[in-house]
Amino acid sequence: MYALPQARERRLIWLLALVQFTLIMDFMVMMPLGPQIMTAFDISPSKFAAAVSAYSWCSGLSALLAATYIDRFDRRKLLIAAYLLFAVSNVACACATSYPLLLASRAFAGITGGVLGASVMAIIADVVPIERRGAATGIIMTGFSMAAIAGVPAGVVLGAYFHWSAPFWLQAVLTVTIAIVTSRIVPSLTEHLSRQRPSLAEALPTLGRLLTYPRHMRAFALTFLIMFAHMLVIPFISPMLVANHGVAPGRISWLYMAGGAATFFTSRAIGRLADRIGHRAVFRLFGALALVPVLVVTHLPALPFWIMVPGFALFMIISSGRIVPMQAILTTVPDPQHRGAFLSANGALQSLGTGCGAWVGGLMLSTDTGGHLVGYGLNGWVSVAFASLALIWVGHVHGASGPGAAKAAPSTPAPMPELAGEA
Repeated sequence: MYALPQARERRLIWLLALVQFTLIMDFMVMMPLGPQIMTAFDISPSKFAAAVSAYSWCSGLSALLAATYIDRFDRRKLLIAAYLLFAVSNVACACATSYPLLLASRAFAGITGGVLGASVMAIIADVVPIERRGAATGIIMTGFSMAAIAGVPAGVVLGAYFHWSAPFWLQAVLTVTIAIVTSRIVPSLTEHLSRQRPSLAEALPTLGRLLTYPRHMRAFALTFLIMFAHMLVIPFISPMLVANHGVAPGRISWLYMAGGAATFFTSRAIGRLADRIGHRAVFRLFGALALVPVLVVTHLPALPFWIMVPGFALFMIISSGRIVPMQAILTTVPDPQHRGAFLSANGALQSLGTGCGAWVGGLMLSTDTGGHLVGYGLNGWVSVAFASLALIWVGHVHGASGPGAAKAAPSTPAPMPELAGEA
């Protein structure tokens, strides 16, 4: 554990939150840019979905494999190197002149993003004392809300009024700027290098046991079901509104701004409610409530835009409301000594579920001769089916002290390989 003055520790945490902000913005901004990207490259919804999925798949696999090498480098050097490569991936995306180049650049962004996400949480685990780690992690997680409130709307406006590549140029500039600040604020973090590290021959079997332990697998399945159902719908809201309802691309930013602002305030309230009346109860409550908005969005009638804005905010509140208690449930699943590695692996599975949902959702869609998106209603029904299955499946996900916990957890050599430390 590194002892930093609290003022410097706070600066470091907020700097890492900015890193997280750029990661989330990079992934999220692709979805509202769908109409411009599909037009620019003359691609179908399924090919656009593959570009969205490429980031998620590569990010998940990259984060998962980071367990085998992340502890072998100075945290500061690894963070800066990965972040500069992340900037290169944004430049490559902005310069893409063909669909294969776009796909390759998004895959490269996912690879570097997975390493960055793991590095951020590893630094938090190394630098922040356990009694302040929850608050520090909460600050890091505000990157999602910041991206939804400011980053994505800014990217959408730039893409609508200049070129679809403009948000990625902005991302590259932001990334390089933050990397320069990072080089000055983040100290050299090498204390972990003095500890014995497992060899690759030991780390891979250990990671395999972590992933295949039955109690963990049931939790991973819950994560995959929810993210798969979520992403069957989310990436195609913007293309649907533009193609089927004639919404101008520049106005899409108002939807994401409203949704981000709403979830920023409601997520903490939902978390407190879950602590008070039970995580599974709140998960099932919001999971059941979310079924209706999903069907409304995927079967959207002609509505004035001023109704769509608060409607989208309500959709985001209810949809994200099931994620908060789910994350709380998942923290109870592993034994304490395996919690960091489990949550890191779960994050990787979350990315894989996100990628699979977007990819399958795109395969189910097509465009008619008038340029309208066809088949979105089916996406909604399939999403509802998987989300309903998750409401049943959550009853089979038990904590380390719950039913079946008497069976010993998978043994692991020391130190346990981790993707994101013990944050």
